[in-house]
Amino acid sequence: MDFMMNFPFITIVLSLFSSVIAYALKGKQARFVSYSLLGICSLLHLGVLFYNLTGDGYFVYRMGHYDAPIGNEISAGLLEPFFALLFSLVMLFSLLGGAKRIFSDLEEGKYKLFYVMVNLVHAALAALAYTNDIFTGYVFIEICTIASCALLMARSHGKSLVAATRYMIFSLMGSGLVLIGIILLYSITGHLLFPQMYESVQSLWTSGEYRIPLTVAIGLLVSGLAIKSGLFPFHFWMPDTYGTATPAASAILSGVVSKGYIFFLLKLVFRVIGFEVFVSSGIQSVLFALGILGMIFGSVSAIRTNNINFMIAFSSAAQIGYIYMGLGLGTKEAVISLLFQILAHALTKPMLFLAASKLSDTASGAQDFASLHSSAHDHLFAGLGYSVGALSMVGIPIFVGFVPKLFFAMAAFGHGLQTYCVLIALAISTILNVVYFLRTLINIYSPPTRKVTRRHFVFQTDRLFCVMMVLMLVVNVALGLCSQPVVNLFDAGFDLFLFVR
Repeated sequence: MDFMMNFPFITIVLSLFSSVIAYALKGKQARFVSYSLLGICSLLHLGVLFYNLTGDGYFVYRMGHYDAPIGNEISAGLLEPFFALLFSLVMLFSLLGGAKRIFSDLEEGKYKLFYVMVNLVHAALAALAYTNDIFTGYVFIEICTIASCALLMARSHGKSLVAATRYMIFSLMGSGLVLIGIILLYSITGHLLFPQMYESVQSLWTSGEYRIPLTVAIGLLVSGLAIKSGLFPFHFWMPDTYGTATPAASAILSGVVSKGYIFFLLKLVFRVIGFEVFVSSGIQSVLFALGILGMIFGSVSAIRTNNINFMIAFSSAAQIGYIYMGLGLGTKEAVISLLFQILAHALTKPMLFLAASKLSDTASGAQDFASLHSSAHDHLFAGLGYSVGALSMVGIPIFVGFVPKLFFAMAAFGHGLQTYCVLIALAISTILNVVYFLRTLINIYSPPTRKVTRRHFVFQTDRLFCVMMVLMLVVNVALGLCSQPVVNLFDAGFDLFLFVR
């Protein structure tokens, strides 16, 4: 076995070990541990990606000395290290961009605990990306849930505690459904590793045995992960969750945590259940309908709110709807589109939340639109970052958010009634996106209409945030202009998902 095959396992263990180390240190030292962890793990994920690109494209790492069904496995193709790399980089950018607010929003005794939870979230996301065992996936789903709630509660604010409680309730509801689904699926198949479960599910479905219990198990797994990722109508925890946390936590939760659950769901659909069985169960059609409803009603909720953070949070619900709509379409083109949507959303939402926090700071913390008038002039880099993020979410060409919308439209053709549903939903959602993002842009560049104590920021006082905004902006535009290499990688990675067991 090449040493490079150890890298996925090392990233998970290193993240867990770093959590212990960070807890034993002081706040700024714990911060350095988290920065170092995310930087090192990004390099390891990148190494795995290049190893598979230049080699066989896929490998399985056996944990311990036992083969299936007793042993445990980690697998890595092209999609697994790519999204693990995405998660690490977005978390690092979010921490760097929101570093100043972390130390102003949290009590001193909670600094190190915040970074402990960041390390645990990274361990969970890496495990969800690489694991080849369904129960291991559930264990790290729970770790991610607990750590995410702790990130919310780190801020000593009454609204944050209420938001964390609501988030915990919805998350535990989703986790419970996932656990019941795993138990039911295990009782039917007798396996926990993905390849063996896939073979058993295909055999049972073909023979006609246990079709109803299998459908129930699939429905439970999908429902649980859909709740945790914020699919309509289970998205109402998002505004309080994303809107009251410290900006770095909001960026991490909206940018990567929900995407980790979705990526794990994709692994279950294509590597455990099999897409033909998934379609035959009828659950695909339900996800298609809920995805379209999420695209529209998430945007309607965003229009109705007068709080910039709540607006961005409701926008996340709409963007999650795109992903589930693509899964409901079910073609290879639609899956590649939803993978690019995950990428675009993971890169753009943290930029919006971080920029919105600085715009709010210029108005002494106010988040209503009237108070934010002229805030983009008071903090030029925040205004620039928010503008690029907003234009990307609307789907303006040259920005990364335009690419998945174009691909969704192209993937919709040839599906009869679904074609019209997708095209109409895309048109309505885009118009609604323009309404609420354009309203925000007009407000933050308009002259003040009320007396608010204003603070003017310059580059020297907020250097790290400004650098992160420029970096995220460059990445956004670069992927918007040069998307084809990533599309080719998704194409090859999806083939491995389907045909390599």
